[in-house]
Amino acid sequence: MADANGETQVTAEKARLGFHSLREEVRAELPVEGTLPDWVDGALIRNGPGAFGFAETEVDHWFDGLAMLYRFGFSGEANTITYTNRFLRTDAYTSALTGRPDGGFATGESTLRERLAGALLSDPYDNTNVITERIGDSYLAFTETPRWVEFDPETLMTERHVQYEGDEPSGQISCAHMKRDPETGTLINLETEFGRPSQYHVHELLDPGQRRHIASVSVDRPSYLHSFALTPSYAIITEFPFDVNPLTFFKPGRQGPFIDNFEWRPDEGTRFVVIDRESGTVVSEPVTEACFGFHHVNAYEQTGEGTTEVIIDLETVPDPQGIGSLALSELRDGALGEQAGTLDRFTITDPEGQAEINRTELYGGGTSLPTVSSAQWLNQHRYVYAQGTDQPMTEWPRQVLKIDVETGRVKTFSHPATQFSEPVFVPHPADDDSDGGNDEDDGIVFTVGLDHDAGRSRLFVLDGQEMTEQAVATLPHAVPFDFHGRFFPELDWYRADAHHLREGERFRIPAVCAAINGLCHPSTVTTLCNRICRMPFWRPGHIRWCRRWCVSPRPGQMPSRAISRHSSRTSSSWRLLPGLSCIREMLPWSIWYRRKWDM
Repeated sequence: MADANGETQVTAEKARLGFHSLREEVRAELPVEGTLPDWVDGALIRNGPGAFGFAETEVDHWFDGLAMLYRFGFSGEANTITYTNRFLRTDAYTSALTGRPDGGFATGESTLRERLAGALLSDPYDNTNVITERIGDSYLAFTETPRWVEFDPETLMTERHVQYEGDEPSGQISCAHMKRDPETGTLINLETEFGRPSQYHVHELLDPGQRRHIASVSVDRPSYLHSFALTPSYAIITEFPFDVNPLTFFKPGRQGPFIDNFEWRPDEGTRFVVIDRESGTVVSEPVTEACFGFHHVNAYEQTGEGTTEVIIDLETVPDPQGIGSLALSELRDGALGEQAGTLDRFTITDPEGQAEINRTELYGGGTSLPTVSSAQWLNQHRYVYAQGTDQPMTEWPRQVLKIDVETGRVKTFSHPATQFSEPVFVPHPADDDSDGGNDEDDGIVFTVGLDHDAGRSRLFVLDGQEMTEQAVATLPHAVPFDFHGRFFPELDWYRADAHHLREGERFRIPAVCAAINGLCHPSTVTTLCNRICRMPFWRPGHIRWCRRWCVSPRPGQMPSRAISRHSSRTSSSWRLLPGLSCIREMLPWSIWYRRKWDM
């Protein structure tokens, strides 16, 4: 990794900033101007294109940039923000290093032979540059294929590929945006299997390699689906009339990239396939006028006067022509001008009876990447946060919006010479002594802004109610415009000198940590570890690894393997000396893990 105090990366042509390639990997403690709320603890992990190629070869489209993770760690009490960025070491990354970047969403051409080999012999595309999520105890990066990449949420190091290999139905492409049910904590996702007929498969993810099948829906021409809607009772597939005949992929001769095979057929309208999550049956399929969209904001149910309504808020555009305007050549030339997104509400009345659907415009100004508070997922929401742009879109968003969907009022935030990424709202934790919790907009908004004059990116922390700046931290470089972020409150912030693992190195469990694990009762491990790791000669990295074995670092996780094993022994000898079993188990790990500590 490059040193955080090295030279700032500044592109000669400022108009290209945001669509440039960032090739340095940095870890740093960022200078903070202003004050973080003292309750903010955790990490924001953003995902998006870090570089568009190496050497002289680049991809053609913004969507195909090489996946880079950006981690911001927060300690509200210390008013500290740490920063790490790292490429995911994927097959696509390796190919780009050799000067032969993989095609992806909208890049390159292929022959029939190459397409057949890709479908039958090769692993699915793994440039997982869209978003990150936690499934069980695993943190993974996703794109629109069912091949995911697991990474270490502390160091951002790539750990392994993950692909479902069980008996439940699966597909060749998937929605990049899973939906989490806050009641159960599980994730629901949608995959498309091409065939005769093709099928949409809806499933619930129990862990990265285990799923429960909910439903399959047959379709002749599957649509391009980037996301879907979820309520407590229903999964709703928004089937835009931007679809494909699967046989197109196997026509002789050379073909353009994946997305070029899809056709816009507005006469078909937009179909909403409403699936009962419990029974897996399709209860209704109302159709409305044609539109297109990438992102569902939120969905919920409401009942009144004996009738159930399903409410779906969705950012729409009139057609998918804007995909072409996101080619790198056009973006770098500033050749925008397509219709920006508008915020629409689709209301399905009586979804299990005589279903009817109505469309209402909530906000007609230009929006992009709309989000709501994670506390409101699958529940009625009032506020939507989004990038704000002109209509039609002539430049990258220069505002962050807070839209009140009940009153129509809009609050904005802007900063001179700055263009913004997706806003992520983090709710204030509910007070323990409160009956109804906090207001929906009681929290903060994170957004990364690119300052063209300074040639740097900044992390802005905004008040979620007033949309005013609370704190700002300047990054050591300019970050290309990315896609999506998730805030994980269970993660630690870590100091910049915590000596994260370096590429290719392994970690040696210190002898003191092994002794603590082996000789102490589980109830005393946390106290001892904390005291030892506060000593001036001790490295913060030790406590990270020690806690991984000793105590639960994430909500709901069981205690460590070593502790859970030796504490469950029943014989008197193990009860008297539990450390013997733990040392026996830990010793091989202590030898296998090695690391040079810069003391």
